[in-house]
Amino acid sequence: MKSDKTILTAGPSITRREIAYVLDAVEHGWNDEWNLYMRRFEELFAETAGVAHALSTSSCTGALHLALKALEIGPGDEVLVPDCTWVATASAVTYVGATPVMVDVQPDTWCMDPEAAERAITPRTRAMIPVHLYGQPADMLRLVPLARSRGLAIIEDAAPALGATIRTADGWRPVGGFGDIACFSFQGAKIMTTGEGGMAVTASKALFERMRFYNEHGRAPGGKAFEIAEVGFKYKMSNIQAALGLAQLERIGELVGKKRTILGWYRERLGEIPGLAFNAANCWSRGIAWMSSVILDPDRHPAREEVCRRMKAAGVDSRPFFPPLSTFPMFSKGAGCGPVAARLGACGINLPSGHNLTEADIDRVAAAFRSALKPARAAA
Repeated sequence: MKSDKTILTAGPSITRREIAYVLDAVEHGWNDEWNLYMRRFEELFAETAGVAHALSTSSCTGALHLALKALEIGPGDEVLVPDCTWVATASAVTYVGATPVMVDVQPDTWCMDPEAAERAITPRTRAMIPVHLYGQPADMLRLVPLARSRGLAIIEDAAPALGATIRTADGWRPVGGFGDIACFSFQGAKIMTTGEGGMAVTASKALFERMRFYNEHGRAPGGKAFEIAEVGFKYKMSNIQAALGLAQLERIGELVGKKRTILGWYRERLGEIPGLAFNAANCWSRGIAWMSSVILDPDRHPAREEVCRRMKAAGVDSRPFFPPLSTFPMFSKGAGCGPVAARLGACGINLPSGHNLTEADIDRVAAAFRSALKPARAAA
């Protein structure tokens, strides 16, 4: 039976701390204090990501654009992008006049396949953008040596993965510090939010200064107040947004913990369903389960669209996986869609994963999902 309240796919966790910080920024964050929360947010974020520099932006897309500009990627260059990701990863490459080259993904991590990446490298390849999809780290321990051996820059698209870690010879390291630059998102559905917003982080002072230069409309360093040296951009975050972000970042351990708990609840309730695959679990990474996701088996389960339709009728929202970028008209001139990305794009479902879900909510989602997997007559 359908409940009056639909269980949504995502949703933030907002406490009195966030409200107090934002209120303080609204009341006092002007004139000499116009960027107080921005500075505090950037400093804590750099520390959390394990890098030296952080630049807050209005979106992760803007951060990716600034990163590509700072690395001097431009017309004639190719940039490797996973075929399974949100379109912004590839769109930012086109902003600088370069060409995104779609690379198939791994069947377990759903992230860029190092072997496919190596096959895609040409003399025009200048960079790669691995994406830590849905909070699961990409295989950076293989991708980084590949990129370095070929002289390629690395931009980590860590939009949904703040708090995820990778095990190295020196211990567990957070994603965001493996490449030249990393970019994060604070869009409303992410692990933490500023409403809309992003962050670019780097260990390089030179790259940081270059990104900041472009984000200041190309203002001449050390020049007059309105002296512009080059065409630039404005992807700035407001101080009010940064106040919200700072409060969220101070709670990041709690926020990540709840996401992992939600995935654990789903595994307990659905893990024995034959042919169903969940977010990767391996010995070298710790994902954050930003989205608790499942991959259907087309030989055992109904079509993804039918499953989602049945769940919606039961008052449970869901979201399909990203379709392969190579199927979009502006990107479909290459060698075609990777087989793994094609399967994930057709069979992947993001289940409700909002921070405020209760175990009773997960019980209801699991029941709706099980019912949706039944043959058509049984599910009716």
